[in-house]
Amino acid sequence: MDRNRAMELIGEHVKSPNLKKHMLAAEAVMRALARRFGEDEELWGLTGLLHDLDVEETEKTPERHGYVTVEYLKQEDAPVEMLNAILAHSGKVCCTTLMDKALFAADPLTGFIVACALVASGRKLSNIDVKFATRRMKEKRFAMGADREQMQSCTGLGLTLAEFTQIGIDAMQGIHSELGL
Repeated sequence: MDRNRAMELIGEHVKSPNLKKHMLAAEAVMRALARRFGEDEELWGLTGLLHDLDVEETEKTPERHGYVTVEYLKQEDAPVEMLNAILAHSGKVCCTTLMDKALFAADPLTGFIVACALVASGRKLSNIDVKFATRRMKEKRFAMGADREQMQSCTGLGLTLAEFTQIGIDAMQGIHSELGL
């Protein structure tokens, strides 16, 4: 499995431009976290990139979310660590590894950071920072779909929420043009 094949799979299974952007953001954040922890950047990045491959297909059967992606990726001989992290991010198995925990926490963070950018001056990632995000985090009605508790689970990685958010912002700013932000 390489990034080119991952992008082919996304082309086959994902139609929504916003979902594709979310998956790219998750890839960027997971790569940054892998660098931070001295882990396999390619594996972590591909896991972030492919974690929601089945979202559109399982929209009406959310209990299948994760399982369908795993079936697709088994056909590609994806590593078991990737498959477990994908199941863990969707709550199908417990988070046990560092990568499981990273993906679980990073998934909602990407949406939260996008929401911050959309209300920032110029609707750009370059105009947000941790202070801005922290203020928004306290607003219960802001980005309600971004599970605060799930993001806070970054403490299981040994990171404060502020450190984790900074890693996410930096990673997503690095691909701002792909995200249109």
